[in-house]
Amino acid sequence: MLCRRPVRNGRRFVDRIEVTREQGIPGERWLNEPWLRLPDGRPHPGIQICILSRRVLDLVWRDRETVLHPGDTFVVDMDLGHENLPEATLLQAGSAVLRVSEIFNDACVKWNARYGAASRDWINAPDNRRHRLRGILCSVERDGEIQNGDLLTKCR
Repeated sequence: MLCRRPVRNGRRFVDRIEVTREQGIPGERWLNEPWLRLPDGRPHPGIQICILSRRVLDLVWRDRETVLHPGDTFVVDMDLGHENLPEATLLQAGSAVLRVSEIFNDACVKWNARYGAASRDWINAPDNRRHRLRGILCSVERDGEIQNGDLLTKCR
C-alpha cells in the first residue's frame, strides 16, 4: 500500500513512488510543509518517509469508509521496533535505500482525532516506545523507486 500526500489531508494510493535524497518524494508536501525543520529552515531529512506496521494499522484503522488513512508512505509486516531496526539502519525498498531516523514518531494530534486517545496513549506508553508502534521515520539514503509488492529488507 503506497501512499502519497500531495497536500494536507490528501491521499493518493499509487503503484510506484520515486524517492530522492533532495526532495524526499517529489511532489509531496514534505519539501514545502514539513512538520520538522533543521535550524537553517530546510525540511528535516529524517522525516521524508513514514513506514507503518500492517498490524498496527489493522488495529487502529477500523472505519475505513469515513476515517482517513494515516498517510504513511507504505505499510509493512515487519518488526519496526528499536531492537530490530536501531537508528541509522539501512533499509532496501525496491531500488531505494532508506536510513532509519533518530526521530520518534509519537502520533500527532491528527492521529489522536482519527484513531482515538486510547490509540495514541498506547503508542506513547513508556513500555511501548521501544516498539515504535506509530512506525518509523526515514531519510532517503539512495534515490530509487519503490513499487507495490517490493519487500522492505535490512541492508547487511
